[in-house]
Amino acid sequence: MVLKVFFPTCCTSAESGLLVGRWVPEQSSAVVLAVVHFPFIPIQVKELLARVQQAGRVGLAVLGTWCHCRLQEPEEGLGRFLEGLGAIFTHEPWLQLCRERGGSVWSCKALGWPMSPGAPSPAPVMLIFYDQRHVLLSQLHTPATLPDPQAGDAPPSVGGLAAVFDTVARSELLFRSDRFHEGPVQLSHWQSEGIEASILVELAKQASGPTCLMLSFLLSLLSAVGACRLFRLWPLPFICSKLSTCEQARHRLGHLTFLFSPRKAESPVQLMRKVNVFFSLLLDVALGLALLAWLRAENCIGQLADALVPVADCVAEELQHLLQWLMGAPAGLKMNRALDQVLGRFFLYHIHLWISYIHLMSPFVEGILWHVGLSACLGLTVALSLLSDIIALLTFHIYCFYVYGARLYCLKIHGLSSLWRLFRGKKWNVLRQRVDSCSYDLDQLFIGTLLFTILVFLLPTIALYYLVFTLLRLLVVAVQGSLHLLIDLINSLPLYSVGLRLCRPYRLAAGVKFRVLDHEAGKPLRLLMQINPLSYSRVVCTYRLPSCGCRPRLSWSALCRKLFFGELIYPWRQKAGKQD
Repeated sequence: MVLKVFFPTCCTSAESGLLVGRWVPEQSSAVVLAVVHFPFIPIQVKELLARVQQAGRVGLAVLGTWCHCRLQEPEEGLGRFLEGLGAIFTHEPWLQLCRERGGSVWSCKALGWPMSPGAPSPAPVMLIFYDQRHVLLSQLHTPATLPDPQAGDAPPSVGGLAAVFDTVARSELLFRSDRFHEGPVQLSHWQSEGIEASILVELAKQASGPTCLMLSFLLSLLSAVGACRLFRLWPLPFICSKLSTCEQARHRLGHLTFLFSPRKAESPVQLMRKVNVFFSLLLDVALGLALLAWLRAENCIGQLADALVPVADCVAEELQHLLQWLMGAPAGLKMNRALDQVLGRFFLYHIHLWISYIHLMSPFVEGILWHVGLSACLGLTVALSLLSDIIALLTFHIYCFYVYGARLYCLKIHGLSSLWRLFRGKKWNVLRQRVDSCSYDLDQLFIGTLLFTILVFLLPTIALYYLVFTLLRLLVVAVQGSLHLLIDLINSLPLYSVGLRLCRPYRLAAGVKFRVLDHEAGKPLRLLMQINPLSYSRVVCTYRLPSCGCRPRLSWSALCRKLFFGELIYPWRQKAGKQD
């Protein structure tokens, strides 16, 4: 059995002393965390390890000795002294790690290590160097295992490297040992310099607690006002559920409540989510302010307000031409003249009402658009949601056309399917929700045949109107869908995690890889452990923030089925698996 010794690269040039770390018997591994230098008092070293173990809940011990023999130092006296320390700090196995003269020759012995019968003597040792800072700050998402040269192709252990990463993470208090003792015990390890950057950081930490309490109180007060009974009266809940602005404001309010909660993050995943929410809000507000500055600089609001009424008139004129084309002989098709004229005049009257509504609102258009621009101060997503609602209001006549056409077409399809079952001697059983056999008399068959013939001849006219207005509706839906996808991207993009993967790839570890440093006969195999970062796609999938349900959940097959049978569709926005 191979003994694996994890040794920090920051200690390769340390002075001789004791190896302090943790022994993992399940993995036959020894994780070295620090080197205690001479001179020291053994009782002080034991007290230090006991305090760190009590604070960090990780079992630390003296694993062995470390000898760094330089060219000008005598080797025999130091070696005898280090061997005598095994009687004071008893541990099995007792490691004797030495870097000999010249710095390129390493030796490692494990005294008291049980060997299987027939195993070579001394026991084989694998020396693995690791960057203590990278392992301490990283989060291992896919624990790998260490290759065992004598194990062949055995399946890897799930907790192989997880124990190593967990040991280093929970032993962070050892690296700040000045908090636990005032004695002359000197350690060599990765020094956590730069974490406490400046006094401004300390002041920010001190002020974050009262600030979070105050903001949390204000947000809870705002939530209590929103939950008032006055806002529950119909039709306010129904209108708020249909407006994208209300949904986005509710979503951002939940983000702010989570972000400014005084409760401490319970896990690194929750802390990462908080930071991602903070950067998502920061990006949203920054983009909104940039949009507002551009609108004010270019005077786009005034230009858009001046062009809105002429554009509406142009759209209305084109729709009138389209309806007049449908009321004639579109594409040479022979339509039902009476039904065609009724439907055409009905839709033309709606266009006339819509144009009157636009001209009535024209004096207030610029003020409304300015308020939409000012809403960008709350974030770009709020402005985009408000823009989506304005598009829905401005194209309400197209929505009405689509609903009228879809309902008529759906009624025709259901009528034809029911009459088709009549010809086959079947009927739909409403109670059992199935098709049963049924016998019809002559009068029922005659009336059914007459109605079926009428519906068949009227179907092309209604289907043509339904097709045209459905295409117009899908065009509006595509515009709104693009806005909602952009909102969803800003809401759910884990910006901090992506930036961390770009600037500090070792922080998000997908596993490790090993590079052979030295492999000589009679010498320990020396490997260098390097961290494999997560891929960008996996970072986005792992740390993606929950959105407000703006993404489409209908498959293309389900969407085509709904379009064919005339069912109303809302492909741009669904929540809780239910159509709005």
